[in-house]
Amino acid sequence: MTDEQTLTRNGRRLAYALVGGTLIYNVFEGVIAIGSGVAASSIILVTFGIDSYLEVIAAGAVLWRLAAPDDEIGEQREERALRIVGWSFMLLAAAVVLQALLALGGTSGAETSRVGLTLLLVSLLVMPVVSIAKLWAAARWTIPSLAAEARETIACSYLSLTALVGVVGTALIGWWWLDPAFALLMVPWLIKEGLEGIRGDACFDGAVLCFCRECWFGSRDCPASCCAVAA
Repeated sequence: MTDEQTLTRNGRRLAYALVGGTLIYNVFEGVIAIGSGVAASSIILVTFGIDSYLEVIAAGAVLWRLAAPDDEIGEQREERALRIVGWSFMLLAAAVVLQALLALGGTSGAETSRVGLTLLLVSLLVMPVVSIAKLWAAARWTIPSLAAEARETIACSYLSLTALVGVVGTALIGWWWLDPAFALLMVPWLIKEGLEGIRGDACFDGAVLCFCRECWFGSRDCPASCCAVAA
């Protein structure tokens, strides 16, 4: 086996570990978030839990792509995996809007949930690190579906932050509307990412993935000059 083949095999193992770890983590995260959200009547904790299972779907799609026996099948699965990830973004956006509107139509806010707060803090610490590792691996071994799934992990990180601010603000200040309002802040970004995944849009037509400072290490679309340098 050549050095390049060994490197590729190790890269796939790393990608498997990152995505598989995300899938397992999100299964448990979803159970805890939804359970604590229902107990505390927190719309944003429930939404966070729904996001966890959408992340499970996206991670499963990427694992399916990585398991392709050859490059031709891998490319076919790549396109389908990108669409699955894109639709998961759109479903999450719809869930956020629906549940936020239902919450804003009420007159009371969420109760304080220590379990939910702990979960949000852990996710806020873990998810950004995992997403950066995925973006690096995606750029290193040219796996667009992994990069797309990493962006959904970033969405999970953002939702962790908005949920934390909303829940704490509700508990300390009593502004009940913070909980659903903060969730709505991420909807435009979710729709943008979803549409790009469904259309199959990719920087450099999928030929090169970038992990440079100018494109925020792969977390945003690369400018043309960045793509030219990377290519």
